[in-house]
Amino acid sequence: MDLPVWQALRAELAPHGLEVVTVALDIDPERARPWIERAQPQHPSLIDSAHVLDEVLGVVNVPNGIWIDEDGMIVRPAEPAFPERPAGTVSGPRPASAAPVPDLSDHQRAVLAEARKIRVEREKYTAALRDWVAHGAASRFVLGPDEVIERSRPRGVEQATAAAHFEIGQHLHRSGDAAAAIAHFRQAHRLDPDNWTYKRQAWILVHPEQGPTEHYDSDWLRDVQRLGAERYYPPLQMPE
Repeated sequence: MDLPVWQALRAELAPHGLEVVTVALDIDPERARPWIERAQPQHPSLIDSAHVLDEVLGVVNVPNGIWIDEDGMIVRPAEPAFPERPAGTVSGPRPASAAPVPDLSDHQRAVLAEARKIRVEREKYTAALRDWVAHGAASRFVLGPDEVIERSRPRGVEQATAAAHFEIGQHLHRSGDAAAAIAHFRQAHRLDPDNWTYKRQAWILVHPEQGPTEHYDSDWLRDVQRLGAERYYPPLQMPE
């Protein structure tokens, strides 16, 4: 959650009818609480400790945005959502030519180097959101019901079974049986390898940087390198 950025955009657009609701996906609410308290957001800021957004709205990575109109209808399903940063702050990842950050481990440096390659479309997303606020249902970025369904993530047998394993893993972890939870998290990863929220949640429970451990055959850095950082988020599908 990039709360200060969303808060700035909300302050700009709330007078024109937009409400922002930010949701952290974290089994342990205490991991997200300090970030929310530090930002002191003026908009609703929630913690989804059961990963309901994964199940109901097809969120498979963060940050994702979902547009819901005043009638409660989804007019854009889950997609990468990076708002512009306020003037005077650095936008996007640090360039490859930037001076190295001191006091980092080799693993941390490798993660930063890979993160700099990730496609972040801040200006494109924010422009579309402003257009929606200005024009409502007439915005060229609003999708009809058939388009929303077409762009929504399908949920076949493997994805549904992965969701069941992930839910069992969450229950076991909360119940104090972290070792048993890992087996179910691994099954969720195997059955739904494109769901990054399943992966990242499981990794961070055993490694604060989602790094390599003996518990999983994958970690954030290796999986992003295998996929290609430029494909970590799908491109925004928006009219020019």
